[in-house]
Amino acid sequence: MPQSDTAPSGVFLFDKPKGITSHDAVALLRRKLSFRKIGHTGTLDPMATGLLILLAGTATSAQARMQGTSKVYSGTILFGAETDTWDAEGKIVAEAPPPDLGEENLKKAVAAFDGKISQQVPPYSAVRLNGKHLYKMARRNEVIPEIRREVQVRWLSWAARPPALDFEIECTGGTYIRSIACELGRAMGSRAHLTALRRLSIGTWSVKDAVGAEEFGAMTPEAARAKLLPAPEN
Repeated sequence: MPQSDTAPSGVFLFDKPKGITSHDAVALLRRKLSFRKIGHTGTLDPMATGLLILLAGTATSAQARMQGTSKVYSGTILFGAETDTWDAEGKIVAEAPPPDLGEENLKKAVAAFDGKISQQVPPYSAVRLNGKHLYKMARRNEVIPEIRREVQVRWLSWAARPPALDFEIECTGGTYIRSIACELGRAMGSRAHLTALRRLSIGTWSVKDAVGAEEFGAMTPEAARAKLLPAPEN
């Protein structure tokens, strides 16, 4: 791919649509800018939508520190069935009657997943074990040991729509919302999976300021460059 005379550099805020991977989004900006050095600050699953921060040129040096920034998500958990991927993309592997989603019952259940929690890493994830991606091991039906990580979670709101639960959560980098959905279902004596997820913000960056897929598709390379913002220095 030919490089531009003046290499683009900066932060591009993209509102990722459902159905494409974060890698696909990187490729879109790479083609638009005709520049290879593009990265992102945190993966969004294909099912998820919302803010994806893309980094161009020298801004990629900020990738590591931006990945740990707190994030805010909204989404929906559906009770009654658990899937192998813990979201709507997978196949159902277990079913159980939905739990009581009354206010008091929910308040107690949510409290166990608020604050510093230990969560299981989904088997279908890009986390590596002995150099191998878990999702590749899962596809080969290999035995995957339970891997748990400590994360910080703060429930901002929740509203029951039995058998579903809508929520808004703030969490530290590395948190799997799919895990919260799956483990909340089990903790409430049922099964559950994530059916919708949207990332609203990463640190001070908001999806309200992001470029949508349709707008991006119609952009000229010059217009895309004009949308690049300065990367944070520290």
